[in-house]
Amino acid sequence: MIILGIDPGVATTGWAIVDFDKDGNPKPIDYGVVSTSKKLSLSERLCEIYKDISELVEKYKPEYGGVETLLFSKNVKTAIAVGEARGVVLLVFEQNNIPIKDVNPMQVKNCISGYGKADKKQVQENVKMICNLEEIPKPDDAADAIAIAITTDMILKQ
Repeated sequence: MIILGIDPGVATTGWAIVDFDKDGNPKPIDYGVVSTSKKLSLSERLCEIYKDISELVEKYKPEYGGVETLLFSKNVKTAIAVGEARGVVLLVFEQNNIPIKDVNPMQVKNCISGYGKADKKQVQENVKMICNLEEIPKPDDAADAIAIAITTDMILKQ
């Protein structure tokens, strides 16, 4: 089963295509980030995210999408913009009839590290170990997207 994990953001949206074998072992096929320039308007940045995620869906044909939910931020303006980026990702999945699982940061940390308040470094190290990778996936948002895909798979099996 192929899952596209997404860590939404306006400046940087992490993504990961993870294939799970019949035993449920994750194998990252590809991962990276969609980066948008601060010089662009918000609507132009959202269009870039839409275009790039649409291309990933077309190329890899994921069976499920996992998207991290937002934690309320002290900076409301940032939280709203990230919510808009998340909405664009959800739109791509819906337009392509890809079932979506929402995962919250605590679920991801708990699934990957066994502790809902694990720090970012713990999650990244565990992603490396779980996926038998030689190094931690870079950038951080891509490693987070792999963790989101793994968590999505776990939720689907419940």
